[in-house]
Amino acid sequence: MVTGFEDSNTGIFVRKRLLMTEDRRLCELFVDRFSVGGCSSRPGGPRALSPLSALSHLHLYCARGCLHSHFYGNEILLSLMAWTDNQNQTMPAEFILMGITDWPELQAPFFVLFLTIYVVSAVGNLGMIVLTKVDSKLQTPMYFFLRNLAFIDLGYSTSVGPKALVNFIADQNTISYHWCATQLTFFILFMISELFILSAMAYDRYVAICNPLLYTVVMSPRVCWVLVAVPYVYSASVSLITTIKIFLSSFCGHNIISHFYCDSLPLLTLLCSGTWKIELFILVCSVFNLVSSLLIVLVSYILILKAILKMNTAQGRLKAFSTCGSHLAVVVVLYATLAFMYMQPKASHSFDTDKMASVFFTLVIPMLNPMIYSLRNKEVKGALRRVWKNLCKIPI
Repeated sequence: MVTGFEDSNTGIFVRKRLLMTEDRRLCELFVDRFSVGGCSSRPGGPRALSPLSALSHLHLYCARGCLHSHFYGNEILLSLMAWTDNQNQTMPAEFILMGITDWPELQAPFFVLFLTIYVVSAVGNLGMIVLTKVDSKLQTPMYFFLRNLAFIDLGYSTSVGPKALVNFIADQNTISYHWCATQLTFFILFMISELFILSAMAYDRYVAICNPLLYTVVMSPRVCWVLVAVPYVYSASVSLITTIKIFLSSFCGHNIISHFYCDSLPLLTLLCSGTWKIELFILVCSVFNLVSSLLIVLVSYILILKAILKMNTAQGRLKAFSTCGSHLAVVVVLYATLAFMYMQPKASHSFDTDKMASVFFTLVIPMLNPMIYSLRNKEVKGALRRVWKNLCKIPI
């Protein structure tokens, strides 16, 4: 069976031949160029399709595991992409997300796995938000910051997770132009906010351990709100500027994103116009965000360690360590993941590696954070028991 589609304006014909064998099904895609003047040499042939759509369909066949012949697949894909580079720059109506895996047999197991991770993450973070809000003994600055951290984890896992789950079962892994911009905006906002909320939590632990008598004065409700509001405003500003700069630039006609969500780096590879200003802005902001937030955490914990070593009793040292152990565990996991993602040598860097690290960053870490704080924190476990007892007293 031979089917295909032709662009009547360019003379590009893409023909799909399905070859059935006993053990596998192969798709071979061939590209033939005919006249360039706009006259089709195949009257009454297959339906016309734009080069952008042809490229999109071709890449979808590859991504779905139909195209096992890498030689033909790569040659055709590069041919179409090179041709579209010379065409008018367009604003794509939608993007194609490559997803996490190209293997069709892994789609169902991955869907179940990621659905489980996302549900556990959503329930855990929502539970932490509600618990720190309703329990009277958790109305301290530490749990105020923890509530905001849970909100942020819920935010950026939700900005990525549901769409990734849909793409596991959808026929086409597409996302509209405006939804892609929206996803990028919220992802950057929550990602930057998490860094600075963790820094604020480190400062809170420093004040609690090094200046316990002045803790309620220094960490007043007004100060706590400022330490939360400033990161949100700054993160929103950086997020909007980055998204606007990218989506107001000219796209080359390609609409294939080598990721499972809309991220800034894969989107930059699709731009035709000069990207050095956007890249410089992202680089400067990224360095500032990572260095400044990490510096606050390191200085806070150096001072905390210095104060702990000066304590006379082992019980006092143990209590001090226990108050910041959960936060330190979250910080180590987060920054280790970011270092793996952004500090790889350029020669060994690949989008496949980024995707695996991004899965951990966007889905696994938001699931781990409420677990770390609930399992290692006696006050949270006590609050859970109190809430459970109150629920059991409610008559049904």
